[in-house]
Amino acid sequence: MSIILTHTYYLLEDDKEQKIMKPYAPLGLLYISAYLDENSIENHVYDSTFYSKAEQLNFIEEKQPKAVAIYTNLMTKINVIKLVKILKTDAKYGFPKLILGGPDITYNCENYLNTGVDFLIIGEGEQTTLELYNAITNNEDFSAITGIAYLENGNVIKTPPRAKMKDLSDLPLPNRAAIPVEKYLNTWKTHHGKSSMTISTQRGCPYTCKWCSTAVYGQSYRRRPAEMVAAEMRMLKDTYNPDGIWFVDDVFSVSHKWIREFHKEVLKQDAIIPFECITRAERLNDEILQLLKEAGCFRIWIGAESGSQKIIDAMDRRVDVDVVKSAIQNTNALGMETGTFIMVGYPGEDEKDINETITYLKAANPTHFTITVAYPIKGTSLYNEIKDKITVQPNWETSTDRDIDFTRTHSRKYYDYAVRRIVNEVNYSKEILKGPDKNLLTTFKLKTKSILAQTAMKLYRG
Repeated sequence: MSIILTHTYYLLEDDKEQKIMKPYAPLGLLYISAYLDENSIENHVYDSTFYSKAEQLNFIEEKQPKAVAIYTNLMTKINVIKLVKILKTDAKYGFPKLILGGPDITYNCENYLNTGVDFLIIGEGEQTTLELYNAITNNEDFSAITGIAYLENGNVIKTPPRAKMKDLSDLPLPNRAAIPVEKYLNTWKTHHGKSSMTISTQRGCPYTCKWCSTAVYGQSYRRRPAEMVAAEMRMLKDTYNPDGIWFVDDVFSVSHKWIREFHKEVLKQDAIIPFECITRAERLNDEILQLLKEAGCFRIWIGAESGSQKIIDAMDRRVDVDVVKSAIQNTNALGMETGTFIMVGYPGEDEKDINETITYLKAANPTHFTITVAYPIKGTSLYNEIKDKITVQPNWETSTDRDIDFTRTHSRKYYDYAVRRIVNEVNYSKEILKGPDKNLLTTFKLKTKSILAQTAMKLYRG
């Protein structure tokens, strides 16, 4: 008997990602696999990233597992439901018990259970998966297992929440040997000339941004010892020799004490690998920036979400836009790359706010920026604020929260064009800053696209 751990992200089905080609391994599944290994549970990870659903199904048919645990999120939900329905209706797969986990589960329990799933894991998955699988294989009562949900006589039963793992040093390293790591490294190398891997050092986020989901790890802050993180970096360096590391933590420099220890351990263990991370502007200062650089940091993503203080406050970001701007500028001055995230279409945003965002981006001059139109994830404060203003609520099984729309200051089309305006206007500014080295044709195209987008915004002001 065994359990298969899998997901339903298929790179070859993702047109956008095929243009970007920056896939990363499913760390959450690899942590669960390593934890099950430690407890002598036979498990198999089927990382579907580079394969098809047909190949995934062939693997499940071959293994005939007692259970299949599937990670699901906003992006993969639709494929997860399709896989569940196949496994529940076709006898050749042995009718394994189906378990779902991931951030989209917590606030959609009834919907997921109605697809035919046997159990949902709410919150962190390692301990719960172990206990649940043992109960399934031994035909034991599972009602005492915390952190799960299931149907009983058509009713949704939720057991008490699972206590969060306090000491993350108890976690084994992710079972990277269970997946085709070389496929990730080669994909990166082929398309970008450099390879990249991921590391997680913390769980939870102590901040309260209204649009952000804390469905799995909660509003907490728990961290692996810096010595163990440096040892993991050294292991990756010796085993895979990646060109870069992406730390997947929400706020990498939240603890200055931890950063100092991390810096010391990375140097001590000769574990330096160029890395990038995400953090908040107010958790950076001259000392921390220097320590990060010396430890190998080459790029810091510093969140703002808007150049308008009004919108930042509406999001409950609790940061000053000028502090963010200075943090980006100071990071640039040290020779590190910077990135920032922008969200448009947040409730209450108008043209003045969008103009302030453009001004902010031009002044801060981050090396990179990403931009999206705000969407409400169920369970967040943003969703609770706008749920009575929802204007588009597609069928749950065939859509995601990204497809939900609500009454905004202007129409959704307005904000789609606002994205284009911001991107082209800011990139135009970047080109102008090159001075004599600027490309005149490029500057003309960018400015033209910016003007056209601004004109379209006026048409769709609504």
